[in-house]
Amino acid sequence: MFTGIIEDIGTVKALKKGRNSMELTVTSRKIVEDVHVGDSIAVNGICLTVTSFTDDCFTVDVMPESVKATSIQNVKIGSPVNLERAMSANGRFGGHFVTGHIDGTGTILSKRPEENAVYYDIKIPPELSKFCIPKGSVAIDGTSLTIFGIKDDILTVSLIPHTLEITLLGRKKTGDIVNIENDMLGKYVMHQMQNQQSKPSLTEQFLRQNGF
Repeated sequence: MFTGIIEDIGTVKALKKGRNSMELTVTSRKIVEDVHVGDSIAVNGICLTVTSFTDDCFTVDVMPESVKATSIQNVKIGSPVNLERAMSANGRFGGHFVTGHIDGTGTILSKRPEENAVYYDIKIPPELSKFCIPKGSVAIDGTSLTIFGIKDDILTVSLIPHTLEITLLGRKKTGDIVNIENDMLGKYVMHQMQNQQSKPSLTEQFLRQNGF
């Protein structure tokens, strides 16, 4: 489990490609300070397992499903990546519940500055937009962000200077592909509503009447 608060921007040091899989070695002294084999690390929002590490880098395997469904297939040696270690039980929880299980990818359509913020319009698949609500949460390349608008499958988020500086999103350009993880609560509610044959009392009207 993660929070969507990026800890460091690492660099891909080595890359081994299989037919449909990958092995990545990423440099980040901060992340390996207390890493162990088997730990979960979110790389551009993708939950990956540490298989080995040194004093300045760690290695993870990327299975075929993750390669196919995420932007990790586009990384190269030297590519920067957002990094976050799994959340600790005794730490502050500053973002929202992020699983590291990517739902799909989006494409940055535009970036526009407005005073101290930069607004991003991101085209996402229709099957993802149904989980997006204004003022709700979304993780983009592993970064926890607030949704400012959703219209015609265009997701709008706003980044403050701090987020632009410490995450990879500040370096992204129009046309770049980003990983999208929808809010976990919304996905569970939608799943329950679509499979309510055994519990016909759980309806959209019922949820609205009870504050959902």
